Order: sequence, then structure tokens, then C-alpha cells
Amino acid sequence: MKLLVGILKGAVIGAALGYGAHALGQATGFGNPWLTFGLIGAIVGLFVGKPIWSLIRDKNATIWISVLKSAFGFGIGCGLYALVARAIHPVLEVSGYNIFTWSPTLGGAIGALYGGFVELDDAIGDDKSVKKDAAKAPSPSAPKKK
Repeated sequence: MKLLVGILKGAVIGAALGYGAHALGQATGFGNPWLTFGLIGAIVGLFVGKPIWSLIRDKNATIWISVLKSAFGFGIGCGLYALVARAIHPVLEVSGYNIFTWSPTLGGAIGALYGGFVELDDAIGDDKSVKKDAAKAPSPSAPKKK
């Protein structure tokens, strides 16, 4: 279930940022796909999984986890863009846009891929809290005190 939530959150963030970059490119002429998809990966790393604000409130956690997920996400975003746009070159034209290189669709796909990975990575080890609660509870075979 957490994997689907991560994919959905990443896809929404990636598509929204991709559309914003597309609109900015049409309005001003500025369009840098490396920066766009790198930022998509970085922002997905900050907000998907354990978001940065949950790490600020937790006294046992550090903010460096989010910083590392974000920096790694920047590289993942740039790498996936390079793989799709420069190495594979898939082409499917819809309304004059190649959906494999158009910012909203490729941004949503990159965000979904990295969001699913981050959410799955953060979900691993969540069963430790269940084990701690079970260790605190008295076992049924323990003798009862009178």
C-alpha cells in the first residue's frame, strides 16, 4: 500500500512541477530540462517517504536523511531524463508533443518512479516499532503477580 502512495505522491509532484516548467518555458522562453527533472527528483525526495517536517519533529532523526534523499533525487531525475531523451529516444506524438519528453508527462513518470522507491525504502524497518511494543507487553505465559 505504501508503494502505491509513494507512486501517486511522486507522480502528482512530478507532473505539477513539469507543468510549471512547461508553462514557464512558454511564457519566458527559459527551458532547461536538466534543471527541471533534477528539481523534480530533489523535491520528490524531500516530500515523499518521511517528509522533512516529520524529521524536524522527531528528536531521534536527523535532517540529513532528507538532504541525502533530495541530492540523490536530483541525480536520479537528471539520469532518467538522460536515459529517456538521449539514449532510448522513444517517440509518441500527441497534439504536437512527444509524451516521452514533454515535461508534465516525463516529470510525472520520473516522480512516480523515484517516489515509489523512496516510500518503499522508508517503509522497510517500520516493523521495529511493532516489535518494541510487543516487547513491552507482558507475555501470556509469564506468571501473574498477586
